[in-house]
Amino acid sequence: MANRFRSEKTATLGVSIDEINCAQINLKGIARKTPLDFNANLSRQFEANISLKREDLQIVRSYKLRGAYNKIVQLAEQEKQNGVICASAGNHAQGVAYSCQQLNIKGKIVMPTTTPQQKIKQVKWFGKEHIEIILHGDTFDDASAYAHQLSIENHLTFIHPFDDEKVIAGQGTVGLEILEENNAPIDYIFVPIGGGGLASGIISVLKSFSPNTKIIGIEPSGASSMAEAIKHNKTTALKKIDPFVDGAAVKKVGEKTFEICSNGLTSTYAVPEGKVCSTILRLYNEDAIVVEPAGALSVAALDFFKEEIKGKNVVCILSGSNNDITRMEEIKERSLQYEGLKHYFIISFPQRAGALKELVNDVLGKNDDITYFQYIQKNNKETGPAVVGVELDKKEDFENLIYRLENHHFDYQYLNTDNTLFSLIIG
Repeated sequence: MANRFRSEKTATLGVSIDEINCAQINLKGIARKTPLDFNANLSRQFEANISLKREDLQIVRSYKLRGAYNKIVQLAEQEKQNGVICASAGNHAQGVAYSCQQLNIKGKIVMPTTTPQQKIKQVKWFGKEHIEIILHGDTFDDASAYAHQLSIENHLTFIHPFDDEKVIAGQGTVGLEILEENNAPIDYIFVPIGGGGLASGIISVLKSFSPNTKIIGIEPSGASSMAEAIKHNKTTALKKIDPFVDGAAVKKVGEKTFEICSNGLTSTYAVPEGKVCSTILRLYNEDAIVVEPAGALSVAALDFFKEEIKGKNVVCILSGSNNDITRMEEIKERSLQYEGLKHYFIISFPQRAGALKELVNDVLGKNDDITYFQYIQKNNKETGPAVVGVELDKKEDFENLIYRLENHHFDYQYLNTDNTLFSLIIG
């Protein structure tokens, strides 16, 4: 099928189609050609024809294998003998590890010391005896700086997670497959963005062969580095990011990816992390699809484009499914808060008998539930503070809850909107 997409004489935006065709040949027998599945539930909800590109079903459970392998397989023989190195605590590490195992070359993978054991074991499993894991620093930036240092000292080729033309070409094979699997014109394609490698690959393909398709780049609200770069017309490092959507939480996008995305994206959109959590739960409950936070970004954005996409042909890329099951409680918690169903307060209780009973009987609604309660009695005080978590049956019940708290003269402080205090008390 690769011959269907031939090089054009006119200049293309991004890496060349020849490079992407070459990548598709290189990846034959290595990366799976993942399905483009029509999703009836989403299509019904949004009154559109919505298909999901299932990179969550890739061999290493993310698209990252495509770019990593395409880069490594094209190294010079001496570079392969010397070995490769990368910095990653997630999908890129797994892609590099699997590539080293398949190509029988040595690789070093530098990960922060804070990386969960589950991720370390997964990388070891994909790389087998071909890779060495080095734990260094508390953050990804620490690990990356050390990986670059080792690269120079040991003559190892550094495999960048996104800002490399051969990596971008590998990710571009996702775009080729979408066009091969889809017969109807594509009106919209929603692409998750971290450093911008996948989006750059998609742009390189679609701007040549489907120029009318609107390409929407989706970032997490806590790490919208591509939007920031486009706003300032240069790559700009964010001072602080929310690492929750770890597969897309990047402080600074690449120079190459910025150039491609700033010219090729129709727009970008930043999705709240809580909405991402709601989408993860929905995809699991309704479609039995397991996605990681970054993998849910494209579907999470649909609610914010529902009027635009009505009646259109839409593709959402599910970029990965490396989700640690131990995170599910946090995902559920963030979802409930985003949906307006979970609320936390510091409530000052009068130190008298029956105060808690008054809260339960007179303030909470009949379907409200106390899910968190911490209280220490202090005999020398007239009142004692308690941290109370309340889960509502409906979002609309919140105003009545606040009204009853005030009507019964409970002194309270609302925690959901105080990020610092919330993190300190609830964690």
